[in-house]
Amino acid sequence: MRDYPGSVFLADCPARLAIEIIADKWAVVVLFALSREPCRHGELIDLIGGISRKVLTQTLRRLQGYGLVDRHVDAGKVEYALTDLGRTLVRPIAVLTEWAHEHGVAVAGFQESKPD
Repeated sequence: MRDYPGSVFLADCPARLAIEIIADKWAVVVLFALSREPCRHGELIDLIGGISRKVLTQTLRRLQGYGLVDRHVDAGKVEYALTDLGRTLVRPIAVLTEWAHEHGVAVAGFQESKPD
């Protein structure tokens, strides 16, 4: 395991910010969706199953506040795209996605086998 200055146990550790961002399931899904190409709000709704318009709007605003997503308005059409900083999260999210594909069945099986 790599050593980093400071500790994730400290309140001001930068790792906590990263954890705060990726702990929001919709943030990760939206970032990954935008990694393909810029999208309009309605396109994201169609692409991301189960997210409401309100939650998508809140998530996009939060990601804009972190500097990860940019909002562009052109001829009255709004489009969202990853910023350069946002693109730096694509690979870590892909690694988590790969882990889920490899181990998700095992986790689900364990949860199902546990007595209540």
